Amino acid sequence: MGLARAPDLAASLVENGWPIFGFLIATAALAIFSKRINVAYPIVFVVAGALLGFVPDLPPIELQPDVIFLIVLPIFLFSGGWTTDWAEFKRNLRPIGLAAIGLVVFTTVMVAAIAHALIAGISWPAAYVLGAIVAPTDAIAAEVIAESVSLPPRIMTIISGESLVNDASALIVYRFAVGAAVTGVFIAGHVVPQFFLFSIGGIAIGLMVAVVLSWAHQFIRWRALDDEVLENVINLFAPYACYLPAEALGVSGVLAAVAGAIYMSRRSGRMSPDARIVGYSVWEMLTYLLNAFVFLLLGLQLHRIVRTLGHESFERLMIYGVVISIAVIVLRFIWIYPATYVPRLISKRLRTVDPSPPWTWPMILSWAGMRGIVSLAAALAIPLAVVDRDAIIFVTFCVIFATLVVMGSTLPLVIRVLKVSDDGRMEKKEIEIRIKALEAGMSRLRELEPTFDTETEWEVEGRIVGEYQHRIQHLRGHLELGPDGEVNTENAVDHRLQGAALQAERSAIQAMRRGGQIPDDVYRAIEYDLDLAESRLNQG
Repeated sequence: MGLARAPDLAASLVENGWPIFGFLIATAALAIFSKRINVAYPIVFVVAGALLGFVPDLPPIELQPDVIFLIVLPIFLFSGGWTTDWAEFKRNLRPIGLAAIGLVVFTTVMVAAIAHALIAGISWPAAYVLGAIVAPTDAIAAEVIAESVSLPPRIMTIISGESLVNDASALIVYRFAVGAAVTGVFIAGHVVPQFFLFSIGGIAIGLMVAVVLSWAHQFIRWRALDDEVLENVINLFAPYACYLPAEALGVSGVLAAVAGAIYMSRRSGRMSPDARIVGYSVWEMLTYLLNAFVFLLLGLQLHRIVRTLGHESFERLMIYGVVISIAVIVLRFIWIYPATYVPRLISKRLRTVDPSPPWTWPMILSWAGMRGIVSLAAALAIPLAVVDRDAIIFVTFCVIFATLVVMGSTLPLVIRVLKVSDDGRMEKKEIEIRIKALEAGMSRLRELEPTFDTETEWEVEGRIVGEYQHRIQHLRGHLELGPDGEVNTENAVDHRLQGAALQAERSAIQAMRRGGQIPDDVYRAIEYDLDLAESRLNQG
């Protein structure tokens, strides 16, 4: 019986494995293609997915909202929160709050008014559902696209901070609007109290979970377990440990994941060094694959959405989609510029503490309002009882496509035309901090000199101090750029010679491995050390 079923099992595995295999092949090919044409990969994946959706006999791949909200979104939020600079986030809390809350409410109300006037027969609750769906920006797209060029850190902080927080404000409006669309009952007075409860409750749960998980990291090191895999399992578990309990209790899972990630990131020093090195690689690969999956899946939905509409309504819905997309783009400009300059006109103290930025900064912030997978997942999650569900889904896809593909593909060009770029201060600051850390290490070695009893200790200390002095000199070379912006000659030669020596070491152990002279576990340990040394050389 078991042998008889084996071919069936193998055939089933092959049949079900083809989509995964195809996805991995498409991911690799599209990633290479996006590098070749120098276009951000979210745009390439969305366009490719939209084209693939019309390939004949392609198996239908449907986007399940629960997969996005319960599996994918926590990872994105936690990853974004982990890399958030808390000091910069607090420093820019006013512009982030104005965009993440004020702009979301403004966009929701204005889009609802436009949709109610434009779309024949749409109810006010359904119009507000559409407004809430297209109001929040995507947590990944704008940041990925903006990273392809060099932007001032403050603009990047506002873009990423807005996209991490605005899902929470948009989703509570969405919930109230969907409830009103289904039941016909809407109580405006409940929105504001619910929003504060929704937000504060989510932050509280995220912080409580993060405290427990940070203590778990400390416990592992205290017990000297030295298990970097276990520590990273805790980190992979953390997004869901923060997000799911908050959602189950009816508060913001979005803010829970973000707050938990920021807290754990600030206490990542409790992790072992090996765990942090492994963790960075794991998270980089995981978020890239999830991004590829999400944006490719987003594009694939176009064919299914169009197929369910009916031919007679397509042209009319296209008009709705174009008008609402233009409205969403223009409304962001209308909000961002006054939100940037009006508070400074009102408050003299604000003008003194935080002078007005150049007009090009609000332009970039306005242009970076990409929508993404959360908007489409929210549209697909609308109950079937909502009469205008199909129109809302189609218009939502139009807004995503317009903001992500049209605005996203032109954002690097706009940044270059406006000549908005990073002035290099953060890079110099990083080098200065590295130098201070090395000097602190040298000072500590000098303090230990009175305790030295043997010649060996003096020799070892001298070798370590020499290495520290060499690294300091190497870093200072990066601060002394020539007129052409290149690193000074001595430092460039140092970098080249060290790189050549590391490559010679790598070639030697590879030759010994091929000749069977070195076990694989020893080879990997030495290769790991060489990788760290090369990474440090490249960063320096």
